[in-house]
Amino acid sequence: MNNKNQPIEQYIDSDFDQKHLWHPYTSMKNALPTYGVVSAEGVELQLDTGAKLIDGTSSWWACVHGYSHPKIVAAMQQQTQQLSHVMFGGITHRPAIELARMLVDMTSERLTKVFLADSGSIAVEVAMKMALQYWQGKDKPNKQKILTVKSGYHGDTFAAMSVCDPEGGMHTMFGELITKQLFAPAPMTKYAEEFDPAELAAISTIIEDNHQQIAAVLIEPIMQGAGGMRFYHPDYLAALRHLCDKYDLLLILDEIATGFGRTGKLFAYEHANIEADILCLGKALTGGYVSLAATMCSDEVAKGVSESPAGVFMHGPTFMGNPLACSAAIASLELINQQQWQAQVASIESQMKSELADARAFSNVVDVRVLGAVGVLEMNSTLNTAELQRQFVDLGVWIRPFSNLIYIMPPYTISAPQLSQLTSAMKTVAGQISLPDSDTAFISHG
Repeated sequence: MNNKNQPIEQYIDSDFDQKHLWHPYTSMKNALPTYGVVSAEGVELQLDTGAKLIDGTSSWWACVHGYSHPKIVAAMQQQTQQLSHVMFGGITHRPAIELARMLVDMTSERLTKVFLADSGSIAVEVAMKMALQYWQGKDKPNKQKILTVKSGYHGDTFAAMSVCDPEGGMHTMFGELITKQLFAPAPMTKYAEEFDPAELAAISTIIEDNHQQIAAVLIEPIMQGAGGMRFYHPDYLAALRHLCDKYDLLLILDEIATGFGRTGKLFAYEHANIEADILCLGKALTGGYVSLAATMCSDEVAKGVSESPAGVFMHGPTFMGNPLACSAAIASLELINQQQWQAQVASIESQMKSELADARAFSNVVDVRVLGAVGVLEMNSTLNTAELQRQFVDLGVWIRPFSNLIYIMPPYTISAPQLSQLTSAMKTVAGQISLPDSDTAFISHG
């Protein structure tokens, strides 16, 4: 309940919100409850009620340095006073150049060209357009299909939706408007298990039979995020790189959720010791302070795109290369380059493995899995998000379940006691879950 005696800057009109504001993956007929946040610092969100919550989601996996970090705030304040936005057509500026230089230095040697866009979904759209234009430039315009795997998630815009899971995913209701792509079974061998080469048979056959129409293979490396928080074996990714090389296909890696340390490597493709032809980045790119994404590609891809009939790459968002967002990203990557994240993520992984282990004994827990700064309890039934959200808030944490998963992806700066409060809350709530009412169960993204 909002306190109308609060200072005006801290009063949140939840009634207006419920009637007029459309939140992600919710209904305007039966809107999910929302919690008013008035400020955030470190890893804590302060509600308009005065309560503080430890954030277990890094605001959808982006705020890896926590909130109100002085370095990022100062960089944005300075940039706002100097140049907050300018069109990128025919104009350039220092923040964009410096950010591109940092990304080229941080990523694999093959990736030399940087396209700066607005969001992760757009980064995927850009990658797919690059692949199609590349083959036009190579005089193979019939290569227009994208091959991906089931249980994937790549965004909510239309091209991105076409490569999300085609059966159990969130975008199955849009019918013929969605471009029909090619899908292989999801990788099945778990990250720490012995790899089973037999699971490559299906995708190998699809590639062999369809390579003349496939422009690129697209996949989330090592961790499938919103498609189920599944960690798969690096050998699968290495084999996929080999198949792309054998059949002359581009490999697009979607590192929007996994990039910048989340899985224990700076980029998840490093687990398999491979390189992408096209790489999608976002979320933690700016530390979560403002929306920005990047699509990187090789010299070869850029050459093919530039030799396509259009002669130019056909994409140019209004806020492309936004100086304010670039300045936030520079500050965030400078923090990443200090290498503290390595020890932080290793410590988070070790603590989560220890503290979540006993949840394996719960009768309603199907699996407990941890990789880097990602901890997951997979339950045996779809969860009632609204009810569990309330329980977590009562326990002083912000954890947002989805589908049948209770997971955390906390900021790297979280302390051990704060992380223990998150893992304890996960086990407390998981241990109390009974089968949900099918009328109230709600599946939401991330």
